[in-house]
Amino acid sequence: MTTRLRSESTEQENVISWCFHHERIYPELHWIHHCPNGGSRQKAEAIRLKAQGVKPGVPDLHLPIRKGKYIGLYIEMKYDNGTLQKTQKEWLLAMKVAGHFACVCYGYENAVNVIEEYVQLAPEQEMNIENGAILK
Repeated sequence: MTTRLRSESTEQENVISWCFHHERIYPELHWIHHCPNGGSRQKAEAIRLKAQGVKPGVPDLHLPIRKGKYIGLYIEMKYDNGTLQKTQKEWLLAMKVAGHFACVCYGYENAVNVIEEYVQLAPEQEMNIENGAILK
């Protein structure tokens, strides 16, 4: 049996697994998704995907469900010494300004804590974490 090293990808996979296993408690988690805008691709595929609307900087996870005072949730996943790209900062700020809760989560634990707090928000309630926070 091989053991996978922890990375941004494995942390995100664990977050999605947690969401899947908690859908009975929080049915809105059914709608959380990842839009694969990043990664390395062959040039022809990259051109085709760009023509279809792929854009750099789109946050890793999106929950398009209104909770509290927010119209949706965006999370940019990072791990270890991962850094934000300029396009990622632009997306997160734009989503925050548009009314979403948007943040950067280093690792599984931070992301799950944000998601769980988010899905429990009462109408017009705010998150305890500052919108736009970087959680390490």
